Amino acid sequence: MQTIYRLKANELDLNFLEGLKATFQGKEIEIVVYEVDETAYLLSSEANKQRLLKAIENVSKDRNLIEVNLEELNVE
Repeated sequence: MQTIYRLKANELDLNFLEGLKATFQGKEIEIVVYEVDETAYLLSSEANKQRLLKAIENVSKDRNLIEVNLEELNVE
């Protein structure tokens, strides 16, 4: 069985470890840790890459921007 957990380092706690132990109870496991490179992931698809590059161009030229008034948002 293979399971991938994706979380922030500060989310590693005793509950996570206990859940991991319960999931793989009695089995030998291998833990590999690597930092996720969001940029590489986002650029891995050609279509997504083109959308991101277009968005960067739009921001640099002040085109197609949406302004949000944070005071009008009902955020708690």
